[in-house]
Amino acid sequence: MGTYNDMLPLQPPLRLPPDDELADAVRVSPLAAEIMRREEAGDPRANAEMAAALRDGPAELTLRTWSEVCRALLAPEEALLLEVVRLFLGSDPAEGDSPDVLASLGLVRVKGPYELTPLGLWIGRQVLAEAAGQEVPVMGSLAGQDAAALLHGLRSYPQAERDEELAGWLEGREPTQAAAEIAVALGKASPLGRAVGVELLATRLGEDGRKALDGLLDEPRVGAVISARLEREGHDPAPTDLAWVLVDMAAALLEFGSDTSEIIESLAAGKDADEQARTVALLALGDHPGTELVLRVFIEHHPDSHVSAAARKALRRLHGLADARR
Repeated sequence: MGTYNDMLPLQPPLRLPPDDELADAVRVSPLAAEIMRREEAGDPRANAEMAAALRDGPAELTLRTWSEVCRALLAPEEALLLEVVRLFLGSDPAEGDSPDVLASLGLVRVKGPYELTPLGLWIGRQVLAEAAGQEVPVMGSLAGQDAAALLHGLRSYPQAERDEELAGWLEGREPTQAAAEIAVALGKASPLGRAVGVELLATRLGEDGRKALDGLLDEPRVGAVISARLEREGHDPAPTDLAWVLVDMAAALLEFGSDTSEIIESLAAGKDADEQARTVALLALGDHPGTELVLRVFIEHHPDSHVSAAARKALRRLHGLADARR
């Protein structure tokens, strides 16, 4: 799994055809057809094992073989890799002639402005994972995963797709147990994954979800996050828990790819500069893994020098506390 410090903004889920259809797309690609034709013609240069995997192998083997072929042809050509990433991340087809290698691999549509085919999206997802460390989720792929993988995967889902994926995950699971699994996963989830999990339990899993949240309210850190996100009254967190919550909510925005101004505003919340400086100073107490990232946002981007100075001091204190714990 990736972290909440991904190099790129989180990408929405893909809808891909079943593996059998992707394997069929491999077999009709120009290069695969040529590999099989040469083997059938007895060409001594033909790779018989590869041709057999493409022609007769199960979908999983065909796709694995084609992934290796694509990697071998694309890896030495940085321009081609960048083009695949650009097409994968872009919303509009590209003008001009499609690169011959991409067309021969069946990765792009060659008529008119070109764009990635479903097979191209499948390969593009792998390229992005290897280049940037981000695994773009595929619709329907989370149904058999555990709750931790569900929360991690759902981070980038729009609401409608999130509901669809959640319905698939819940199918065959007893509601009380499903809510309990998600509740257990909250503690180790990333900040954004934790926010997703709280939202699911509060609004999508009915009374079972709400009871699961209630059972966590007295837990250190997680309970304070739940209280803050659901605006529960009567739960005054300790300073260390408050610091952890503030960082967790700001780190969730970082993870989502929000602008730095939004992250600063999330902690400013109408406070004047002196109040913001005191809030920033508190962050060093929380021992949250995202504290340094959040403090650096304030150091590098806050418009008030008093607040940015408080963030620098808090970062030094954070490092000092970390050294003392060792």
